Amino acid sequence: MPEIEAAKLKEIYTTMVRIRFFEERAIKEYRTKGLPGFVHPSIGQEAIPSAVCAFLREDDYVISTHRGHGDIIAKGARLDRMMAELFAKETGYCRGKGGSMHIAAVDLNILGATGIVGDGIPIASGVALACKMKNLDRVVVAFFGDGATNSGAFHEGIGLAAVWNLPVLFVCQNNQYQQSTPTRDYTRLSDLSDRAKAHGIPGITVDGNDAIAVAEVAREAIENARKGRGPIFIVANTYRTGGHHMGDPGTSYRTKEEVEEWKKRDPIKRLRDQVVQNKVATESELDEIENTTMRELDEAVEFAIESPEPKVEEALEDIYYTAG
Repeated sequence: MPEIEAAKLKEIYTTMVRIRFFEERAIKEYRTKGLPGFVHPSIGQEAIPSAVCAFLREDDYVISTHRGHGDIIAKGARLDRMMAELFAKETGYCRGKGGSMHIAAVDLNILGATGIVGDGIPIASGVALACKMKNLDRVVVAFFGDGATNSGAFHEGIGLAAVWNLPVLFVCQNNQYQQSTPTRDYTRLSDLSDRAKAHGIPGITVDGNDAIAVAEVAREAIENARKGRGPIFIVANTYRTGGHHMGDPGTSYRTKEEVEEWKKRDPIKRLRDQVVQNKVATESELDEIENTTMRELDEAVEFAIESPEPKVEEALEDIYYTAG
């Protein structure tokens, strides 16, 4: 397989930095300026959405989860509008009504994040079916956590995609915990990608902290899906270094030693070392990417704080329901 191009590696690195710094800044604002609602950081998981979305086109689709900031940023979302949404402001992607867990940007084909575990999986299959029926060579990516593989929606969505040979990537960001329950306690499988066998589709396991490895798998999977070769289930093994959400210190169900061991596998440092050693970029070039991102986040927070609150009289606008 050809190596990942230098420009693409720098793009992936930039996206990873944008995700990491956004999450860190959101945590800071939550603690110091009263950013409302819960925040579910994805620190440690940045390589997965960055490497996958690097090979998507603008007209491809993604759907995410309650831990979805990184997935949404990787698909091209602006940091200022993301931050405004977290602050529940009118200038946010959902006019302040979606909050951290339910950001959607239809203009970017980001179909939204959903707080219901596994819920996006059958939606992704439905969108992929629509693309196939319209003869569009588009690809849909459903991001979800390991806990979602135990849901009925997981098997329903993948089962339909398999039967109808739909252009979907089902990407499991296996961060080792279903909230506070370790993977080993809720399945006898040692490799979650084996679940693909039940539906007759390929299942691939990759080191989710190795951006280059994820990129290689994602590039081939996206190409195959676009060519009509059907869905694939990718399990990217990774780790969230923080708790499940900002109210969870994560100390009751895992040891400090475990967390520190995973921090040594930091995906950003790993990719940085790789690109520098292979002379893809210099230390100073990568430093400038980080400095630029920090300045952008300062502007994003200022934008969010200064943005207006949603109008009370518009509270029922943009609300959708299905008649039962």
